[in-house]
Formats: sequence, C-alpha cells, structure tokens
Amino acid sequence: MKEKKSEDKFDEKITELTNDLQRTRADFENFRKQVENQKENERKATRLATVYKVLPLLDDLDRAIAAYEELKPLEKSLTKTLGELELKKIDSNEGVEFNPDLFEAVMVEGEGEKEVVAETLRPGYYYGGEVLRPAMVKVKRIEG
Repeated sequence: MKEKKSEDKFDEKITELTNDLQRTRADFENFRKQVENQKENERKATRLATVYKVLPLLDDLDRAIAAYEELKPLEKSLTKTLGELELKKIDSNEGVEFNPDLFEAVMVEGEGEKEVVAETLRPGYYYGGEVLRPAMVKVKRIEG
C-alpha cells in the first residue's frame, strides 16, 4: 500500500513537471515568435523610412528626365530598379479617371460630371502594393 502511494506521488510529480515543461516550451515559442515579429516590423519601418527619404530624389530625377531628352534611357532603368524595390509609380497620365485614394487634387477645372487627371504635378507611388504617396494632380471635369 505504501508503495502504491509513493508510486502515485511519483506519477503526480512527473505529470506536474511535464506540464511545467510544456508551458515553458510554449512560453519560449511565443517569445521567439514575438521577437521575430518585432525584428520584421523594425525592418519594414526602416525600409519605409528610407523610401520616404528617396522620394524627393525621384521627383528631381523625373523633372530632369522630362527636361533633358538625352536622359530618357535612364527612365527605363529607373523604373526597373524601383520595381525591384517594390516601389511603383501610380498611373497619373492625362485622362486617367480621378480616384481620391490615389490622387491629391490641387486644382479642378471645367464643368461636367466625370473627373479625370489633366496634369501630374508630382508623381505618386505604391510601395509593396499600398499607396505610399498619392500623386498630386490637376483635375479636369468633362461630360461623362
């Protein structure tokens, strides 16, 4: 009988220690995942901050390419490189339908029901598929 009690206590202790070990493993796994998430969030924030700092340079390059015809070949290379960085220009060509999620209208001209882009004043960009900066545009109202 005494052996049975001792055996039961031993089994209880094993069960208790096993449960403690499982909780400790789960806590450690949760901690590891949390640290990985924090690192990934920091990497994303750093990349985003870098991209924001590059936008004025891209604006200057766009103006230079528009002003000097001999820089046109640079545009294709620049677009390819931006694509590799998950940075893509928002299509704000003349005649594109106005979308307030993609464009920031600074001027509206004309009468009509339909609003379209009349001129791009500053290009907008997607980063990782999301709008990083809306394009600054003039809008023209036309009959729909």
